[in-house]
Amino acid sequence: MWRRADRDRYRIRGVVGPDKYHDAYPEAAAPGIDDNACTNVTAAWVLACALEVFDWLPAARRRELAERLGLDDGTLNRWEDISRRVYVPFHGGVISQFEGYGELAELDWDAYRSRYGGIRRPDRILESEGDTVNRYQASKQADTLMLGYLFRPAELRALFDRLGYRLNDEVWRRTVSYYLTHTSHGSTLSSLVHGWVLARERGPDAWRYCEEALLSDVANTQGGTTGEGIHLGAVAGTLDLVERSLAGLEAGPDGLRIDPTPLREMPRCTFTFCYHGHRDIRVRLLPVRLGIRVPRSRLTPPLRVCLPGERLVTVAAGEQRRFRLPVR
Repeated sequence: MWRRADRDRYRIRGVVGPDKYHDAYPEAAAPGIDDNACTNVTAAWVLACALEVFDWLPAARRRELAERLGLDDGTLNRWEDISRRVYVPFHGGVISQFEGYGELAELDWDAYRSRYGGIRRPDRILESEGDTVNRYQASKQADTLMLGYLFRPAELRALFDRLGYRLNDEVWRRTVSYYLTHTSHGSTLSSLVHGWVLARERGPDAWRYCEEALLSDVANTQGGTTGEGIHLGAVAGTLDLVERSLAGLEAGPDGLRIDPTPLREMPRCTFTFCYHGHRDIRVRLLPVRLGIRVPRSRLTPPLRVCLPGERLVTVAAGEQRRFRLPVR
């Protein structure tokens, strides 16, 4: 990390972000780009988490760990400082994928689609024309929007607040809309992430991206790669999308949190999972209704559940309960 005096911010330079297309600036002799937003924000989050976990430890364990890792107050204070002052680039009212992304040329997406049909891999098309994708605002897959996949809206806002940036709903919506028009989805994971982000935002195209992720191997959307093996990350991700995005399932300090954001095209779903020793808990999500069944067990503590609106309920082993959900 480097500290830049004119911004009084820490920077991470010479990296390649999740997009993978942009591995250098146009005409640059050295590889890598600077201040990838996803990289910088997650780096700040990692340091903040490390400090939080370190504080949780008993004093004796902290001393032991500090001795083993060579940690002193100066190191911990530097982590704290970095976790609050990492630089995040913006342009045109949206989060920039990296420093200078907004200064790159615009790709004429419509012209290339009319000439080549599907353009999931504009990098190959441009290379065949003696050009490079490094010159354009064109991403292979979700990069900046990975932040909306990794963190819930409230968590992401809190992260930006910690860094001294204001990320309100309007800025995030503009950011999502911008990258929807600048991404080629040359990866099955890209559709998954975009579907996840749009489902949380209740965007009108959420199901289209979810369905594309579901069909990636069935319809061989990548044009021949399925013969070499299924895209396991995308397959697992579609299940994760149902459980953690659509059903809003999350383990929290006050118990199991369920905060559904159902799609019109998928208004109901049922799945089972294990949690805190309870096996085969069944959740059934219906329009404005939720059913939870906990199988019989020798475990005495009931399952604690936090429903929308911070409503706390319990479901005992061997019990099945139904709850009404607020209309959104």
